[in-house]
Amino acid sequence: MPISYRRAATYISGLLRERGIEDFQARLRSKVDHLPPPVPLHSEISIDAVRKRWEVIRTTSEVREQLLDEQTIQQMGRYEHNIENFVGTAKIPIGLVGPLRVNGLFAHGDYYLPLATTEATLVASYSRGASVIGEAGGASVMLLSEGVGRSPVFSFANFEDLGLFVKWITEHEAEVARVAESTTRFGKVVDLELSIEGSSVYLLFAYTTGDASGQNMVTIATYAAVQWIVENAPVKPRSVYLEGNFSGDKKASAQSLQSVRGKKVTAAVTLPGELIQKRLHTTAEQLLELYQLTVLGGVLSGTVGVQGHYANGLAALFIACGQDAACVAEAAVGTTVFQPREGGSLHVSVTLPNVIVGTVGGGTSLPSQRSCLNILGFAGAGHSRAFAEVTAALCLAGEISLSGALAAGEFAQAHARLARGTNLSAAAAD
Repeated sequence: MPISYRRAATYISGLLRERGIEDFQARLRSKVDHLPPPVPLHSEISIDAVRKRWEVIRTTSEVREQLLDEQTIQQMGRYEHNIENFVGTAKIPIGLVGPLRVNGLFAHGDYYLPLATTEATLVASYSRGASVIGEAGGASVMLLSEGVGRSPVFSFANFEDLGLFVKWITEHEAEVARVAESTTRFGKVVDLELSIEGSSVYLLFAYTTGDASGQNMVTIATYAAVQWIVENAPVKPRSVYLEGNFSGDKKASAQSLQSVRGKKVTAAVTLPGELIQKRLHTTAEQLLELYQLTVLGGVLSGTVGVQGHYANGLAALFIACGQDAACVAEAAVGTTVFQPREGGSLHVSVTLPNVIVGTVGGGTSLPSQRSCLNILGFAGAGHSRAFAEVTAALCLAGEISLSGALAAGEFAQAHARLARGTNLSAAAAD
């Protein structure tokens, strides 16, 4: 991205006021001497291994005791397959949102959701949204589609080889799927798409992954399929890579908005005008105007999808419940829609195409995270679809509360009061 000449000049002159150009050149120069010792014992988790890592850090005992408390020491064996170079655990405050009433295909009932966050106002806002949804009769939620992708890329010397390969792969899709599925009890290949770019072809494998989020599952399965393809194809690619950056893994993309990665879920509720005025301190007309302006703002800024802050609720729920927090990058892609209804009511809906969550595997078996899943009633197999629907309903609650705060002019006041313990109006008057 370009930067204006004036801003660049101002930044550089500010740096040079602090130090001379020779000092900056010296600081930026490569240095390979006197490297400190590496952190030892890559994946082992034991008292001795942890002690050796702390010796490398050379920090105070107070710092160590905050991260390596007695409970962490007693439970450290449970982290063995979730972390390398283990030295302790982080304590993040967990707040409770609910009840959130969900009228879904798989989740049906009232749920209390644990959110792990350090941001004041977040739990309060989602709690308000959940309460408004409950008073309106609950959120109607539908899981629409499922699929987790991996996209290996094959590059060829010329179009002739490329054409022969594409012809062959279309004739052997069943064998490729069989090899991939042989690596897992739960993963199933549901689609195999091809995209040709120049002399390269991207294969987009789509899997269902049972109750696991499935990231590792589809990686291992696709690796086996790629190995079989290379060994059996009539022409050999010049190069092949397991991931060609076409699957949308852990990033916002146009494809992730239009397709599915994980679970595609939609949630909606109709809010009566009286409820909007009573609980959100605004009107349906103001919320609609705000929505129209924010859609335009999203278009102008180039966002992928248009929504207020899915990432807030997703990140807090993912951390609390042992999900891959990096997947928020794709899970937060989606659309929020406000539509007028008869009698001054307002229909609010959210659609999230990439709710990549699981209730088994990954971090779901860790002590705190499994406890949070137990609060939801989703620990173990058989619950991932319900978990995805509740996740979408949570995002709906967040969109309603945030929009209400902005429309009513209460957004900054709430942050000042809850995050700083001050009254913004009183402070401004002083």
